[in-house]
Amino acid sequence: MPFEMTVYILRCADNSYYVGSTKQEIEARVWEHNNLPIDGYTARRRPVTLVFTETYDRITDAIARERQLKGWSRRKKEAVIALAYEALPELSRRGHLISKAE
Repeated sequence: MPFEMTVYILRCADNSYYVGSTKQEIEARVWEHNNLPIDGYTARRRPVTLVFTETYDRITDAIARERQLKGWSRRKKEAVIALAYEALPELSRRGHLISKAE
């Protein structure tokens, strides 16, 4: 059986997103996020829902994609979740940075 690694995005109960990767079955990993007593980001934001996955044959590709997604804005993550890849270039432009009112 070929090696596979899954990169995934979870929507947390507080409506934030968590990006991770796993070598195990994705359903089992999501169950762990929702049920295991491990202190971490998702443990304080349960329940979590799986909203996106991508599968890779090479661990280096999966790790690179996970890091990329973790660095993206919420809007870019939501475009990927919606499979709206055509929106990504526009969302990457500086003009789309949202400044907070002071």
